[in-house]
Amino acid sequence: MTVSTQQQVWFVTGSQHLYGPKVLQQVADDSAQIVDGFNQSKNICVEIVHKPTVKTPEEIHAICQQANSDKNCIGLVLWMHTFSPAKMWIAGLGELKKPWMHLHTQFHAELPWKEIDMNYMNTHQSAHGCREFGFIGARMRIERKVVAGHWKDANVQQQIDGWCRAAKGWNESQTLKVARFGDNMRQVAVTEGNKVSAQITFGYEVHGYGLGDLKFVVEAVTDEQVAAQIEVYKSDYEIADSLLADDYQFKMLQNEARLELGMAKFLEDGGFGAFTNCFENLTGLTGLPGLATQRLMARGYGYGGEGDWKTAAMVRIMKVMSEGLDGGTSFMEDYTYNFGATDQALGAHMLEVCPSIADAKPKVDVQLHTIGVKRDIARLLFTGKAGFAINVSPVDLGNRFRIIVNEVDAVTPPSDLPKLPVAHALWEPRPNLSVASAAWIHAGGAHHTAYSQAVTTDMISDYAEMAGVELVVIDAETGIRSFKNELRHSAAYYHLSNGL
Repeated sequence: MTVSTQQQVWFVTGSQHLYGPKVLQQVADDSAQIVDGFNQSKNICVEIVHKPTVKTPEEIHAICQQANSDKNCIGLVLWMHTFSPAKMWIAGLGELKKPWMHLHTQFHAELPWKEIDMNYMNTHQSAHGCREFGFIGARMRIERKVVAGHWKDANVQQQIDGWCRAAKGWNESQTLKVARFGDNMRQVAVTEGNKVSAQITFGYEVHGYGLGDLKFVVEAVTDEQVAAQIEVYKSDYEIADSLLADDYQFKMLQNEARLELGMAKFLEDGGFGAFTNCFENLTGLTGLPGLATQRLMARGYGYGGEGDWKTAAMVRIMKVMSEGLDGGTSFMEDYTYNFGATDQALGAHMLEVCPSIADAKPKVDVQLHTIGVKRDIARLLFTGKAGFAINVSPVDLGNRFRIIVNEVDAVTPPSDLPKLPVAHALWEPRPNLSVASAAWIHAGGAHHTAYSQAVTTDMISDYAEMAGVELVVIDAETGIRSFKNELRHSAAYYHLSNGL
C-alpha cells in the first residue's frame, strides 16, 4: 500500500491592510520564498503550497473553509509575518477542521544592524505578531503545534516534517477501514473496546467478517497465481533447497501464498488498510496466516493479533507517518524478560512480526504452531535491527482513549536463538525495565504494541493532539511517583474537558 502523492500542507501568512500595498507585496514575496525553500529541502516529506496572504476576517474564514473542503489538504502551517490582529482569526479557526501548526519564525535570520529603520521594523514583526496570534489559540483552547526558530534551520524543518508526518497519519486515520476476521480472543479485556467511540475520536471504521467471507476469496486463488507468488518468495527471502524439495513443507509454503493473495484481494477490494485475525477463529482456513500476514504488513497494511483492531489501526497509521524514512514498523508484543546486568525485553508474537524491522534478509521456515491450533505454518525468521525504537499502545479506558509510548533501545541478542521459531526483537526499555514496565502497567498499556524504529515520540504526540486524546510517555526521565501523578492529573483534566 502507498500514500497519496497529492497530499499538501498549505502555508498561510497573516497580515493586515494597515501597512499598505508595498509592504504586503514584500510579505507575499517572502512567504513564497520560504515555501520554495521548504519544497527544495530534503527535510520535509510533503508538498508545501503557498497561499495568498490573508488580511481580513473574511479572507481568513474563506481560506479555512477551502482547506476543510480540499481532500488533498492535510493541514496548514500558519505564520504571522507582520501583526495580524487575532480577533480576525476567531471565525476561521473556529470552523477549521484540518490540523494546523503555528510557525514562529521571521524571514531574515540576522538583523542588518546599520540598515534597520522603522520600515524594516514594521515589515518584519513576527516577534510580536506571532505572540498576538498565539494568544487567540490559547484563548480558544485549541491544541496545536508551535515550532519556533529560523525557517532555514534544519532542526526547524525537521520539526515541521515530523508534524507533517503526524498530519499524514491523521489524514489516514480519517478514512482508514479495518477488516476484522473473526472475533476477539476470548475473555481478553484490553483488545476489546468501543468501535463507535473510536470512529468518533479517530475517524477509522472497523468492519467484522466471518471466516467464510475470507475463505471463498482464498479458495478462488489459482494454482498459477500461487506458483508465481512462490517465485517472489524465492527472490525476497532465504529458502532452503530442502524446504522446496520436501512435498509437505512446500505445500505449507503454498498455503501461505494462497492466503496472502486471498487476503490481499479481500483487503484491496474492500478498501481496507488494516486487518485482524484470531487463532481461535480459523474455520475454513489452512491455519493462522504467518508468512502471509508478515508480507502484508511489509506492504503497508496494519495488523493486530487476536482481534486487536486498535493496534491494527495504529500500525497502519504509523506506517503512513514513516513512509520514506529509515526503519520499519511492526505489530509487536512484549513476550518475555531477560533479567541480567541490564534488564531486557524480548519482543515477538506467535507468527506475525513485520520484516520491515529485520536486521538481515529473513529466512522462510516451516515450524509447528502450537497455540490455538497445532499446525505446521510457514513463517519468516529474523532478528530486529539494533537502534532506537518506540512501543505505542492505544487503549480504551471507557470514558476516553489513551495512547502510551515507551522509548526503548533495541539491541542485538547476545546469542542466536536457534530453537525460537518466530521473528523477534530485543530491547532495553527507557529508563529501565523495572520503571518502564511498572509505568506501563499503571497506565493500562496493552500487551500488544505498534513497534517502530522510524516514527518518533513527537510524531505520536502531534497525532494525539490532533485526535484530542491523552498521551503518556515513558522515557529516560520517567519516575513512578511523578508518572502516577501525571495519570491522576490527566484523568481529572479529561473528565472535566469531556464534560458529563
